[in-house]
Amino acid sequence: MESNFYEEDKLLVFKITDEIDDCSVQKIRGKADYEIERYMPKRVVFDFDSVTFMDSAGIGLIIGRYKFANMIGAKLEVTNLTKNVERIFEMSGILKLIPIAQNNVTEQSLT
Repeated sequence: MESNFYEEDKLLVFKITDEIDDCSVQKIRGKADYEIERYMPKRVVFDFDSVTFMDSAGIGLIIGRYKFANMIGAKLEVTNLTKNVERIFEMSGILKLIPIAQNNVTEQSLT
């Protein structure tokens, strides 16, 4: 997972480059929590562009980061959902809670 913090916008972007399963979730969770606590952003965006597989562990990962971001006053969003990830998010109801960020925001930030 890659992360970028943009001081001007108080934006923290996580580009997930791994499959999201039980094995990878602990590593992603640890890094995400560390970076959120380190930068105290106003916005946290998880970019799923490179995610080829996600199971129910990914749902727990995102809900946990949503709660953590809310505790520090930040908004959490997701972007670039693959069809598989979007289907899982829709079935779980996450998209009723967590908005999809405008793609151009993170594309500009990531380049």
